[in-house]
Amino acid sequence: QVQLVESGGGLVQAGGSLRLSCAASRRTFSNYAMGWFRQAPGKEREFVAAIGSSWSGSMTKYADSVKGRFTISRDYAKNTGSLQMNSLQPEDTAVYYCAAGSLSDDATSYAYWGQGTQVTVSS
Repeated sequence: QVQLVESGGGLVQAGGSLRLSCAASRRTFSNYAMGWFRQAPGKEREFVAAIGSSWSGSMTKYADSVKGRFTISRDYAKNTGSLQMNSLQPEDTAVYYCAAGSLSDDATSYAYWGQGTQVTVSS
């Protein structure tokens, strides 16, 4: 069992930046890929970015909507991960979730989820 806790959400103006963090409770977190997903009100949860496990060479995947603006990273030794979000737009407003599982853009590939952190981008 891996418990995940997100932090770093908040309110930011369009064009601004936020950095989300994900802290895991167990060292085994490094054996899993880490993904970020988001869910806006009235919409389905959608993939944002993912990064592989410690043995996968830190492979990364991004949704087309965030490529060039968001950067995913992690510190395998510290059991943490982050999502740097730049050039934020109102359409990025959502609850952002950290997840651990298999490297994929499919939410069903992730077994462990955090509670989420709210990101609100004002125009």
